[in-house]
Amino acid sequence: MGLLNTLQAQVKKCRACEQYLPFEPRPVVQLNRHAKILISGQAPGIRAHQSGRPFDDPSGDRLREWMGISREAFYESGQIAVVPMAFCYPGTGSSGDLPPRKECQPIWQQRLLQALPGIELQLIIGQYAQRYHCAPYYGSVTHQVSNWKTYWPKQLPLPHPSPRNNHWLKRNEWFEREVIPQLRARVTLLMAD
Repeated sequence: MGLLNTLQAQVKKCRACEQYLPFEPRPVVQLNRHAKILISGQAPGIRAHQSGRPFDDPSGDRLREWMGISREAFYESGQIAVVPMAFCYPGTGSSGDLPPRKECQPIWQQRLLQALPGIELQLIIGQYAQRYHCAPYYGSVTHQVSNWKTYWPKQLPLPHPSPRNNHWLKRNEWFEREVIPQLRARVTLLMAD
């Protein structure tokens, strides 16, 4: 069994934040040693928790649309890894899902990132992932995304693709006009190799 398979088996057994979760832990990651694209998000939503598949919800539909790929390519190509800041659904608060639990990051992030040496593009979704992965960190999702060229072509900070962010997308029309075509072109190139 290779390192990545060993780590994945360990992740699936992780119970580090069990006492804080609304449901039994069900860590959700997607790992493949051939992955070229890494999606670093926040934490699985309730639908991903239920299905055991990352971005198995309307947010995932929009993310795949932004990337210009099918559901099948996302889950079955072996070229996309998903390593969120926390691996289990954190529960719901007054304005949506709670922030990712902090227990996962120190245990797993560096170990998993080091086990994915072929990553050529990292999509960094939302403020929690951007605080961790983006240097420099500009202080807000809008500032991170508007400075996308600072990180390009190895990283790309993105707003969360949730339907709850429709207002952000309307206020920042430049994002879909300027950033999405670049993202699609890069994803197409990487997945064609």
